[in-house]
Amino acid sequence: MGAGGAEGAAVEEATGFEVGIVVPKLARAAASGAADDCVARLVRELEDAGLLVERVRGVPAEFIKLAAPMGTLGRAAAEMQMKKLTYIGMELQFEWDQVAAFVRQPDGSLFSWRERYCCFRYLIYGIVNKTNSEITLKFDDKEFHWKENESLLTRLESEGVVKQVFPLHDEIKRKQLLRNWALNWLDFTWQPIDEIYSYFGTKIATYFAFLGMYTRWLFFPAVSGLATQLIDFGSLQWLVLPGFFIFVISWAVFFLQFWKRKNSALLARWGINCSLSEYKNLGNELGSLGDSLAIEEKKFCDVSAEKRKLQRNEWFGVLLRIRNNGIIVLAIICLQLPFELAYAHLYEITETEVMRYLLTAVYLVAIQYYTRIGGKVSVNMIKYENNQGEESSSASLVYKVFGLYFMQSYIGLFYHASLYRDILALRQVLIQRLVVSQVLENLIENSIPYLKYSYKKYIAVHKKKQEKESPSGKSVRLSTRVEKEYLKPSYTASIGAELEDGLFDDFLELTLQFGMIMMFACAFPLIFCFAALNNVTEIRADALKLLVMLKRPVPRAAATIGAWLNIFQFLVVMAICTNCLLLVCLYDEEGKWRIEPGLAAILIMEHALLLIKFGFSHFVPEEPAWVKANRVRYVAQAQNVCSKQLLRSISKLDAKLD
Repeated sequence: MGAGGAEGAAVEEATGFEVGIVVPKLARAAASGAADDCVARLVRELEDAGLLVERVRGVPAEFIKLAAPMGTLGRAAAEMQMKKLTYIGMELQFEWDQVAAFVRQPDGSLFSWRERYCCFRYLIYGIVNKTNSEITLKFDDKEFHWKENESLLTRLESEGVVKQVFPLHDEIKRKQLLRNWALNWLDFTWQPIDEIYSYFGTKIATYFAFLGMYTRWLFFPAVSGLATQLIDFGSLQWLVLPGFFIFVISWAVFFLQFWKRKNSALLARWGINCSLSEYKNLGNELGSLGDSLAIEEKKFCDVSAEKRKLQRNEWFGVLLRIRNNGIIVLAIICLQLPFELAYAHLYEITETEVMRYLLTAVYLVAIQYYTRIGGKVSVNMIKYENNQGEESSSASLVYKVFGLYFMQSYIGLFYHASLYRDILALRQVLIQRLVVSQVLENLIENSIPYLKYSYKKYIAVHKKKQEKESPSGKSVRLSTRVEKEYLKPSYTASIGAELEDGLFDDFLELTLQFGMIMMFACAFPLIFCFAALNNVTEIRADALKLLVMLKRPVPRAAATIGAWLNIFQFLVVMAICTNCLLLVCLYDEEGKWRIEPGLAAILIMEHALLLIKFGFSHFVPEEPAWVKANRVRYVAQAQNVCSKQLLRSISKLDAKLD
């Protein structure tokens, strides 16, 4: 397809307003703008960059809404040297006049939401002063200088003129997702994953795909746990819990393996090329052969020094992580462990059930804020670690914060299980902890964004009423969609938005629930029913939160659930150990911990289940056969293309030498 065909495709894919810029509201005379008015200058520069601009005067501020023709986005992607997947399986630099070579999205569009947002940011932050002198700009009574080669938007942000740049909801697609997803209760776990991916991006779509699959798979242990409680197996009753335990561990292992298969299938369907590591870097190796030979001579001289430097940096980073992890462990032992044991002791001496529920609620609220402090400390600590990229830093943060929450969630349960060895009391604690925690989390998760929005709306309207331009007695209300979105909270993590978005809290909630139902499955098999019911509502609640209560999240690049998968696998191993201890408590009713044939059988079962856990992981391939076949074919095609380019480079070099 040539340039004319590309322009034709751009007409078919005209986009709506997708990005908003917030600036303070001035008097109308000033807003109409002199030549040196910085906001008017920004609007002209945005239009010159090929963007479609609409200015909206709202109650709290003034808004600049931005849209972009597909041609503008395509040229921006080419200037950014954006890599996109082609139909031969290779990720190549995007060229606007070669649109037909690149894989399209499931909805038929050329760019994903994350790619479009990256192009928008490149365009708006790429407006620089190309003159040979400073330009004087004014805003209200303030005057400042726009320096040579300086980004205009960055300058306006530093001067406080631009308050915020944020993605805008697409009203048509948002309402469609509300009908088909958030408010659709006909199928408990069905979700339009491709539409979620097109609207929110890979990371959020992957989370909901995982949550939906996890909820569907929960129905199997839920039904099994219900049967163990309702059916009398007579003389075989003593085999019920061990059998249920073996079933649950096998279920968890197969669930995680089949999730890997589903994840790889989704990535293949979305055209995300994360598994082609065999040739992903081949494009970087196709420079001219002459340059490569010149570099090789220098490389031999510097290889020893470079090796020593890399080894030094590697081990220095390891030592920093060990130090930081040691600080976290020490903080848990010295600060959090006494707090947890005090709660467990108070719970034990409290006599009435109402007071126990109240104590649990107060404890959970207090520990949320206590652990958030530890999470924020962890965020600051990893800044001083020698992590290789944002992904490594995020994984380090996940492990540290999960360690804090792991202690606060389970230490009281371990206390009751090991010290009192009373299964009925442990079951009661599990019910109270699960019910109270889920109710509190859903209440806080959904009410706080609404309260924040209502407070900001009240402040904006109240301030507007006090201004002279608002006639006395005239009602003031938010009339435009963009100003309502601006007042909504952002989708950020409770420990801070430096490294993670709001999915950090959602994944943390899932892992803590998974740990509770797995590690204490033998104490209360019905706990899987509670978890399944909670997750059915969690899917719709999270969907409503994203579509109604929060700003549209900034898209993030993440092809898998990352470090959270390692935590799920760790919890399966922990579940094998804790449930074997629970079975020992059930068997040894006299509390003498005697090694009899039954106890020996439980110990043997523990080792067998550990073998099953690691053995079953190899029975289920991590990617479907069709994905693997495509990957092999793409690798062969990529190697063929690379070989031809190398041969042409060698031929050109020989011709120059002759």
